[in-house]
Amino acid sequence: MQVEQAVRQRSAVDHAAARGIVVGIMLAMFLSALEQTIVAPALPAIGKSLGGIDDLSWVVTAYLLAGTATTPLFGKLSDIYGRRTVMLSAIGIFVVGSVACALAPSIWLLVAARALQGIGGGGLLPIAQTIIGDLLSPRERPVVQGHTSIMFMTASTLGPVLGGLLTDHLHWSFIFWINLPLGVVAFVTTERALRRLPRHDRLHQLDVVGAGLLVAAALTLMLALAWGGTHYPWISWQVMTLFGGSVALWALLAVRLLSAREPFIPLMILGGRATGTIICAAFFGVGTIIGLTIYTPLYCQAVLGITASQSGLTLIAFMAGTVIGSQTTMRLMVRLKHYMRIPMVSLTIAIVVLGVLATDLTSHSVVAFGFLLSMLGFGLGPMYPMSTTITQNSVKPHQMGIATGTLNFFRTLGGALIVAVFGAIVLGGMSDASGVMTLEKVAAAHSDLAPAFHRVFIVAMIFIAIALCCLLAVEEKPLQGPVRSSDAAAD
Repeated sequence: MQVEQAVRQRSAVDHAAARGIVVGIMLAMFLSALEQTIVAPALPAIGKSLGGIDDLSWVVTAYLLAGTATTPLFGKLSDIYGRRTVMLSAIGIFVVGSVACALAPSIWLLVAARALQGIGGGGLLPIAQTIIGDLLSPRERPVVQGHTSIMFMTASTLGPVLGGLLTDHLHWSFIFWINLPLGVVAFVTTERALRRLPRHDRLHQLDVVGAGLLVAAALTLMLALAWGGTHYPWISWQVMTLFGGSVALWALLAVRLLSAREPFIPLMILGGRATGTIICAAFFGVGTIIGLTIYTPLYCQAVLGITASQSGLTLIAFMAGTVIGSQTTMRLMVRLKHYMRIPMVSLTIAIVVLGVLATDLTSHSVVAFGFLLSMLGFGLGPMYPMSTTITQNSVKPHQMGIATGTLNFFRTLGGALIVAVFGAIVLGGMSDASGVMTLEKVAAAHSDLAPAFHRVFIVAMIFIAIALCCLLAVEEKPLQGPVRSSDAAAD
């Protein structure tokens, strides 16, 4: 009955309305993705303008912490109050935070504004993906989710370029002012279109205690990962206290989830054979993508001896492979009965490529390494849209918001954890008088990092193998529903 009602509601959304909804939420997702990377090139100019050079890292960290911690909360709120209300609220918070960033007179007010901006940005991605789930049948979603991954990677790649241009030719504040017109367009575009979005109203109760424990546990863990090895040594009392506090908070959250009448994250999502295993696969798979993206440029320059611009070209090859792999997988998923075999094959390709890189670290030319990275991207690329599609296909419509938010939360948390693991491997064998190493210090030291990256690639293989094992355990549920011949958002 619930599925039939959902199909009837979707059929009421015509071609033009569906296209308007998808365009609006794509723009909202673009804003969230762009803001994660656009700030980095402007940090020196911000430091000169506002002072507090030693605290500049907080400008980036505040956004990431706030966005990650509030992602599942926005998903749950959208299940309670509806996608339209919560999506428009997230856009509004993001735009207000952007204006506050542009007008900030001091570094710490900028950090506070970035946290506010991050709260809004943390809601844009999961709600947008949930809206796609509401709007389209399971068989229609994969191709559209593939498009969203392309948009997200494009925005992430464009961010540093655009940030540098705005800072050099205008002023650093324009990296925030640009969000005002884009945010207004996203708000206006989605406001009317979302009125026709199918709703799955069901009485929910917000578990405030569970939500608070999850936010606190995530914040302390991500602070420990962000500060360890950069601000403080890994074995310092500051980092160890944060890790200990996080463990205690996660334990309290587990008790709360088991005892609450309606837990913040339903146990069937975390423990389900389909949802729990795909979340685990995404944790390791997407997290490894993030980690490799951050440390590959250092490998190119410190081990292969190529220039920064050439290392940028290899990352473009990686992104191109990711896009091709994502699109190929998503289009095949809607046509094949046993669609889980596709990501299994793609992850196997990624493991083989990582094995090649771990075996031969130093003899690759720029062209050969670019080809290997494109194949690695082809193997890893499907993880992002595929995990979203499978998660949404495995839950009831009224749970789609919290399920999508939980998935995004653990993907981001996996990225933070795996980046920290790779950092500990690369930086762990080095030290200076302060006991703290950074990528800049490593690059300046001209040390032989080949052994360290051998371990990085081996560990990456292990993480992808874990993701593959999780995929083997996923319950393959058929993707139901028709595919529109002139789908509003597919092509």
